[in-house]
Amino acid sequence: MSFPEELDVPVVEGSGLSDALAQRRLVGSEVVFSGHVWDVVRETVELPDGGTVVRDVQRHPGAVTILALDDDENVLFIKQYRHPIRREMWELPAGLLDVADEEPLVAAQRELAEEADLVAADWAVVADWFNSPGGSSEANRIYLARGLSAVPAGERHTREDEEKDLVPVRVPLEQAVRAVLEGRLANPGSVIGVLALHAAKAGGWKDLRPADAPWPTGLIRPER
Repeated sequence: MSFPEELDVPVVEGSGLSDALAQRRLVGSEVVFSGHVWDVVRETVELPDGGTVVRDVQRHPGAVTILALDDDENVLFIKQYRHPIRREMWELPAGLLDVADEEPLVAAQRELAEEADLVAADWAVVADWFNSPGGSSEANRIYLARGLSAVPAGERHTREDEEKDLVPVRVPLEQAVRAVLEGRLANPGSVIGVLALHAAKAGGWKDLRPADAPWPTGLIRPER
């Protein structure tokens, strides 16, 4: 069945499809909650018709996610407890951009070492996304890490809090794709990373971006 003609929705070239940075005028802004990781800001935004709307925004420092792939194309997952949803989730190593002036790639390298005791010789960008753009400024980037080796035993990070109980496993990429499609994995980094990497592999890896690629327009780390 074709698309309904009476709706007059044009077909456009995918090459021109790109999110764009836009800034509507703020009429008011106040911090209603200030936490140790993020704040909640109540903002009054001017609409194009002259009206206004009030939105509560989670002001988030951003994060990085690491898809570590070994030479046999196994993906590294870690099991971690997530209290807000009362779940133990299979996730990719990840962490906040909460170190002042730390570049995202450096943060990814640090997080891979801290959560998985691994270093990687080769890095590339797999995907970028906003985690919940209707209510949060959290931006996230997934890196592909290959050429894996262990952090020397005497230099390994001492994990604390929930991270003390991390459980690492390796899963063949194709089986990880199946786990996502069957709804057995629900962490956004796992879902996006696995499916994006599967697509990149199908395209001969040519769609991966350099590890030092700038964060695209509209995916900007917010100031705290």
